[in-house]
Amino acid sequence: MKDQIHYIAFDADDTLWNNEPFFRATEERFSNLMHPFASNQESKNKLFEKEVANIPLYGFGIKGFVLSMMETAAEITNDNLSAEMVQQIIAFGKEMLTMPVELLPGVQEVLKTLSGHYRLIVATKGDLLDQERKLEKSGLLPYFHHIEVMSDKKRNNYLALLNHLDCKPENFLMIGNSLKSDIQPVIELGAYAFHIPHHTTWQHEELDKPFTHPRLKSFRTINEILPLLER
Repeated sequence: MKDQIHYIAFDADDTLWNNEPFFRATEERFSNLMHPFASNQESKNKLFEKEVANIPLYGFGIKGFVLSMMETAAEITNDNLSAEMVQQIIAFGKEMLTMPVELLPGVQEVLKTLSGHYRLIVATKGDLLDQERKLEKSGLLPYFHHIEVMSDKKRNNYLALLNHLDCKPENFLMIGNSLKSDIQPVIELGAYAFHIPHHTTWQHEELDKPFTHPRLKSFRTINEILPLLER
């Protein structure tokens, strides 16, 4: 396989660095803020429903998450959201936007090893400004040939990326933590994929049933991919 791969694309959030744990921690703080009006689980459920409903409008990322918290809080409090609560929710978002970038174990070693033999890509989704900030803070930018921040990660989004790179699917490998966003769409296009699960996954990124394919391999850590790709 490694002889036919020209481009290796890496998801960013929860593949290169930690991300989802910050969302879950903020979700917990939000549910505590709403506790006088609803149970913690009810607040979390309502927030998730609002996030998913807002994806077509806000896309993915922290800013959309903050807007969804605002809308959810307004509903839970029957439009009696206090100024203090509004300020607190805004503060939650600002804290998330200034969190340090924590590289996952082995990431730098893997990128350093592979960068001289393949063209490495970041293929991620989310807010453009926030993803650019995290990439800059990560110190990983020199390893990458191209950065692609997508509005979503569906089959057509990957097809557009392949066309931009002038890369055939059989010469493309995607590495990520989400079977739904990082793996299934590229496999459907005829590319290869490596799945590296993260210990925390947003429920919207989970598939209803297991997904397997001959062009898909799964690993526990990112270091385990090197024996298959080293040249």
